[in-house]
Amino acid sequence: MEARTPKNSLTIMTEIVLPNDTNTFGNLMGGRLMYWMDIAAALAAMKHCNAPVVTASVDNISFENPIKLGNVVHIEAYITRAFTSSMEIHLKVWGEDLTQQYKYKSNEAYYTFVALDPNRKPRQVPPVVTETDEEKKLFDGALRRRQLRLILGGKMKPDDAVELKALFFKD
Repeated sequence: MEARTPKNSLTIMTEIVLPNDTNTFGNLMGGRLMYWMDIAAALAAMKHCNAPVVTASVDNISFENPIKLGNVVHIEAYITRAFTSSMEIHLKVWGEDLTQQYKYKSNEAYYTFVALDPNRKPRQVPPVVTETDEEKKLFDGALRRRQLRLILGGKMKPDDAVELKALFFKD
């Protein structure tokens, strides 16, 4: 299976915030943004593995700045690392006020997807090869983030999280 770069999976999605997308404060509802982020992340994962995918987990999403009614939402998603059948996708979200020509960061997050075979069972995905310093940094951190997800999900014992433990304990 031939390795692929993060830029091969790059997906950029753009939406406009309409009245039905907002809360009573005129801000984009968090759930709507998470829905759009899930779509962008799924597209990036599918571009990487050329197969159907399902969402396995969503890491912490902290909303730094609200996106207002009438503003544009830009979501950038790309793979950071592939494991056996799962892939970590990094997302960055910006809001943009077109009338004031002002772009601002809203949030970022990591989603995990699993590729499926025709029988809807997990299937192997291509590895990721990094090219830039930013890609290498995200790739290196992905194993620690994965171990944390597995611990929190009850699928790994903390003592088995070697990469994560190395951050806190010296041999």
